[in-house]
Amino acid sequence: AARLAAEQEVENLSGLSPSPEKDIFVVRENRTTCLMAEFAAKFIVPYDVWASNYVDLITEQAEIPLSRGAEMRGKCGTDEAELEISWLARAYSLRLSFAKEGHNTSRGPEALWRLARVQFTYDTAERTYFKDAVSPGKHTASSHRLSAFVTPAGKSYECQAQQTISLVSSDHQKSVELLLSEVRVQPFDISADFVFSEEHKCPVDQREQLEETLPLILGLILGLVIVITLCVYHIHHKLTANQVQIPRDRSQYKHMG
Repeated sequence: AARLAAEQEVENLSGLSPSPEKDIFVVRENRTTCLMAEFAAKFIVPYDVWASNYVDLITEQAEIPLSRGAEMRGKCGTDEAELEISWLARAYSLRLSFAKEGHNTSRGPEALWRLARVQFTYDTAERTYFKDAVSPGKHTASSHRLSAFVTPAGKSYECQAQQTISLVSSDHQKSVELLLSEVRVQPFDISADFVFSEEHKCPVDQREQLEETLPLILGLILGLVIVITLCVYHIHHKLTANQVQIPRDRSQYKHMG
């Protein structure tokens, strides 16, 4: 773990993840975990190259994954927290800023935390992902008025589905996309060392979970309705079978009495 400040340390635990695309980062203060983040990340970055006539410009797209073994820094606070990750000799850097704040609701004041800002720095002179970029150099792509991962205080945010966060780049205002999946994050109020608190699932995961369980629920209801119908029919048939049957032919009445 690399020292950030007195009694503060960070750890990249990505090697413990069973998924080769998923990274795990931990920030600790006073030997206690204060920020944890797990996610798979990839950036889609447009950049200009010369066309075959060397007169016109065409736009290519670089797909940049977050590399394992990345360097990291972080800081924790009561209302603000930050995680910064860099890789490939700092040619790429991702900074995630979190904020905790209170809101008034119908149930009274409640505290929430959110991902407040994303900043991605990249260098088009780096040749692993950028081929023959025109005017290569460093650029910064940032979010604008971001409010993502909104989660009640004291809980962790979880979302297995892929999410897209759009960033505006200093490279001619190009739109950079950050693709996140398998996300589990908690930047505040971690009660146990290296352990996430109760999860708060994202709306997409909640909807997918409902879609998975709804057919089962409907099947159980339908089965219950069929059983009740058969029981009612059986009881009705048994009651009517025990009743005295009155002959419909009036000529049979003389044999009665």
